[in-house]
Amino acid sequence: MCTYGLGVFDKTSQTLKIVPIAANKIFRLEPRVAGLDLPENETPETLKHELTAEEKADKMRELTLMYSSKKTIRQTQKLESLRQRQDPESQQDLDQKLGGIEINKEGLEVTETTTSARNIPPHDLSATTPQTAYPLHKIIFSGEWDYLMDILEISQAGAEVTSDKYPSFVCNRVYKLDDITDEVEKRQLAGIFSYITHLVKFKDKHSMDGVSSAKHHKIPGILYQKFSSLYANSDSKRIADDKKDLLISYVLVLTLYVDNFRTDLSDIAKDLRMNPIALRPHYEYLGCKLAREKQLLLATLSLPLQFPTVRRKRRR
Repeated sequence: MCTYGLGVFDKTSQTLKIVPIAANKIFRLEPRVAGLDLPENETPETLKHELTAEEKADKMRELTLMYSSKKTIRQTQKLESLRQRQDPESQQDLDQKLGGIEINKEGLEVTETTTSARNIPPHDLSATTPQTAYPLHKIIFSGEWDYLMDILEISQAGAEVTSDKYPSFVCNRVYKLDDITDEVEKRQLAGIFSYITHLVKFKDKHSMDGVSSAKHHKIPGILYQKFSSLYANSDSKRIADDKKDLLISYVLVLTLYVDNFRTDLSDIAKDLRMNPIALRPHYEYLGCKLAREKQLLLATLSLPLQFPTVRRKRRR
């Protein structure tokens, strides 16, 4: 927070005394006498000049963006966007700009059939290995790994990863860090554990049934901003259904990495507060094959990636 002080310089003793200002408030009181101390190009008539309606609106908009709350700024920006859409001159200018743009219809068709139809992380349909099917560097960016070392530090200190702070999926698999001798591989697995934790807690923070479990969980700012842009809904604290499906897909892909692309659904289903049967289609949408083995429901990523057809319900 910005604070102010008042400096008093004593010319006789050549000392400067700085004292705090009560309540940290400053009022600028500038005496002005009509006709005196006016610039050459300024007259009493110019002082009485009133701002036009457009100038007042621009001034209020500038002050709002500088000093108002985030909610007020978002509302102001939305109103400004609506105003520009309704402005005939702005619309005409936009039409002229769009007129010279060539539309790639094939690209639009691909986007509609892949991105809009299913919510999954970046993937490669021509991948020949599970690691390249869902590239990890496109899920966890290079600058984010330094903020995902909490579980590695706990493991190195010999402490226990408890279920009250971490998902059961992570707690039941953190022992794998002790079996890894390569430091780079160990750092990667620990980072995946932390990333899964932050995703699950972010989902809990924005849901009715899990908000209490994520109340004291701290998500690094760089990740919170990323999650907010990918999954959050600016109009509501709850995550929309399509954004929730996308978040779940990211979590499930990371669980495949942890379990060498063959994972049990029970732990992560519990963490996501879902029934394993309800979670099954999410794995299938990622290109996994599901089968029961010794009373366990296992999801295995098969190559090449083949996605099931997304069925749309017909309106009656």
